[in-house]
Amino acid sequence: MNIRLSSLDDISAIIAIEQATNETPWTKEQFISSMEVGNYSNVMELKRSVIGFSIFSLIVPEAHLLNIALLHEHQGQGLGRNLLEHTAFQSKTLGAKILFLEVRVSNKKAIRLYESMGFVKDAIRANYYSGKLKEDALLMSLKL
Repeated sequence: MNIRLSSLDDISAIIAIEQATNETPWTKEQFISSMEVGNYSNVMELKRSVIGFSIFSLIVPEAHLLNIALLHEHQGQGLGRNLLEHTAFQSKTLGAKILFLEVRVSNKKAIRLYESMGFVKDAIRANYYSGKLKEDALLMSLKL
């Protein structure tokens, strides 16, 4: 397993993961724009195949996890935790004192992971997610 900074060469793999794991996936344009504006983007590789990614913005002293995903077949093996730990460490190394994120209130699996890593629940953002049914987001943060 390897985690590295992503490049535009990884966009196809990132989009495939996003479409396989997210109810309302980002578009190719959103990913490219996110990279071009200076957000930090990582990919996780296993046997030279991209299996996950994370993207965060940084305005010191805050880092904002914008997106994180891992292919379903690789979930439940601690790899998502590794990717998130790497992202948190990278944020801290770059000067962040806090990492925050939004997560669907229905995504209990992710919420359990975040809580197990020390994230705390801060607030609810009503109707944050669009789609067939609007859904609230749970705002969580981790002191680094």
